[in-house]
Amino acid sequence: MKDFKRLLKIEFRRIFSNKVLLAIFFGAPVLYGFLLGYVYSQAKVINLPIIIVDEDHSPVSDRLIDAFEDNEAIKVSDVRYTPGKIQSEMPLNEYIAVVNIPKGFEAAILQKRHPEVRVDLNMVNILNANTASKNIQAVLMTMNAGIEIEGLKKQGMPPALALEAYESFSINFNKMYNATGNYLTFMLPGLLAAIMQQVIFLALALVFARDFEDGYFRELAGRHKWAFYHIVLKAVPFLILIPFMWAVVSRFLPYFRIEAEIFSIPMLILTTLLTLASMGIGMLFSMVFPNQLKATELLMVISTPAFILSGFTWPSLAMPPAITAFAEIIPVTHFLNGFRKVAFYGGGISSISHEIFMLLLIFTGSLFAMLVLLQWKIKKTRKKALVTSEEDLPGEN
Repeated sequence: MKDFKRLLKIEFRRIFSNKVLLAIFFGAPVLYGFLLGYVYSQAKVINLPIIIVDEDHSPVSDRLIDAFEDNEAIKVSDVRYTPGKIQSEMPLNEYIAVVNIPKGFEAAILQKRHPEVRVDLNMVNILNANTASKNIQAVLMTMNAGIEIEGLKKQGMPPALALEAYESFSINFNKMYNATGNYLTFMLPGLLAAIMQQVIFLALALVFARDFEDGYFRELAGRHKWAFYHIVLKAVPFLILIPFMWAVVSRFLPYFRIEAEIFSIPMLILTTLLTLASMGIGMLFSMVFPNQLKATELLMVISTPAFILSGFTWPSLAMPPAITAFAEIIPVTHFLNGFRKVAFYGGGISSISHEIFMLLLIFTGSLFAMLVLLQWKIKKTRKKALVTSEEDLPGEN
């Protein structure tokens, strides 16, 4: 035990002597937490620029333009009376939509000829296009209903009956779990989890690779022959440091006023298993590739697309089976599935049993592979050291 404590102190010194590792481990989660939090702090898209081409110049078209100007999500950048060459302006102004009000619009409405309002959507950015489309449609439908009800009232129908005649049934949307459609609430938790996984991957990818490079592994192998001892020795410093970083990262949610139940036993279990599974994969790569640069580069191949493959944004059901299968071996995939169930739906341990099982499977699988591989490396190193020492002995006279 005394020897273990001494070696543990050496591990801490080796960790804190690596300035790049410290910058990534302590700096990246905090930096990206603030950066991403403020990127999405507006929480929803507003003031999307649109153009209205009003070829009618009528009181009805003026009311329609006023209705668009009252909508928070869209901004009427310009009102024109002829189409012109709007496409030539797109590289500079990037309008999200062009609303075309045809000539004779008001007259056609009064004559019940059902004129068409054409909306040209800029689909380069799907998020902006969908937001603009939803809000433009809401304005047009509201205006359409208002004009229809007004027409019925002019025909002598009482206001209450006019409303009933137009609206055969009412629609009531009850938005649950992020009722305001807050984009920050949707994105930030998943991004923070992906960042923490990446940080753990990169930090643990260096633990054995560095020892192999500078020869320190020969000393460790000479002191203890069991792989489990060395795995515990390397893991303990990070098992002390990582909870501290999780505590820091978790404060971003209340700081940015994200309503999610994250301080609970099920969430603690998920976070612990994500940490262990990520540590397992990072350490395994550190053993398989005894070069710090190669180990970190290959782990980046896994960690960089992890958030996209997790199904947190683009649904897994829409991905090819091969990609979905690959995503199953990435710890953050199961963490985010469980996070959604616990933090937003209020689920308990039973609701995340599959995610717990998969994270345990990843951890135990990587641990078994580490034990086998490291034991072989220790045996090989000790045998080589023994042969070298025998060769260095003076020969018999």
